[in-house]
Amino acid sequence: MIQHLIPISALALVLLLSGCGAQTPMPGSQEPEGATTVETTFTVNTPIQTVMDDPAFGDYGRLLFPADDGYWSGETLGDLRLTFYSHIDPSETVEIVNTLKERALAGETIFYDIYTDEEKAADPDKEDTGLFFFRGEPGARFAVCNAGGAFAYVGAMHDSFPHALELSKQGYNAFALIYRPGAQTACEDLARAITFIFGHAEELEVDTSCYSLWGGSAGARMAAWLGTYGPAAFGGNDLPRPGAVIMQYTGLSEYSTDDPPTFVCVGDSDGIAPWRVMQARLEAMSACGIDTEFHCYPGLGHGFGLGTDTAAEGWLDLAVRFWERQM
Repeated sequence: MIQHLIPISALALVLLLSGCGAQTPMPGSQEPEGATTVETTFTVNTPIQTVMDDPAFGDYGRLLFPADDGYWSGETLGDLRLTFYSHIDPSETVEIVNTLKERALAGETIFYDIYTDEEKAADPDKEDTGLFFFRGEPGARFAVCNAGGAFAYVGAMHDSFPHALELSKQGYNAFALIYRPGAQTACEDLARAITFIFGHAEELEVDTSCYSLWGGSAGARMAAWLGTYGPAAFGGNDLPRPGAVIMQYTGLSEYSTDDPPTFVCVGDSDGIAPWRVMQARLEAMSACGIDTEFHCYPGLGHGFGLGTDTAAEGWLDLAVRFWERQM
């Protein structure tokens, strides 16, 4: 068995380092004097600040993008850049924010706080947490997607939102977690998120059996650690561990003989997460009788997300099939 994680936040960064349109009037119609156009569709040219400030997103629009502005850049959706990430697809970014806005305007709740107002007042860092919900079929199983960012920030727009959106298209209920940077606090937030979903399963219309945890880079470590120890080890309720863990590009080597079935994908040119380390871990887990699946894609470095238009394109479908095999 591996040693308990707590405390680990001081080592996290070292471990991880061994990505608008407007509604126009119909011809002949007239607008009241002084009226402004109402933005209905975002495009690659939409300023990021415009998305953050859109009334459809209430006071959580800012959490669509990293809370720490030292790790991202860009004025518009089309030129968004995230530290540690490659192959950011602007069309995916635009689809995500448009989908969320459409669902919000249609009356869906797309964001859930996982901490109470009292808890956030006691710890202001918890203000920058929550779950974005990409709803699938009512009663379907759920997944929690965890973006990376070296435990320094949360790169959700490239590393968890696209995954959650694609899972929802396949009928699954998918959540993207916005967590506090730091390995310990991130795991505590994931444990709290799982506890929240289980506690509100009827309201959310999700099946809690054989849920899955997904993550890239730092987010993959979160998924693996919660898979090993379970939510209770990080302050959550005493709940079942996930039925499957889906990991991308993180050089984690530790494991336990009781770890859940685990799927891994990585690029063979990743200078942060060596593919041989990931492969060796899965081979050792497989030798213990744990169901595993490993994919290494040529020419890809760190942080390729969905891998659109790369050798990794389609890996998410393979991961879904792996998860379904555990059900």
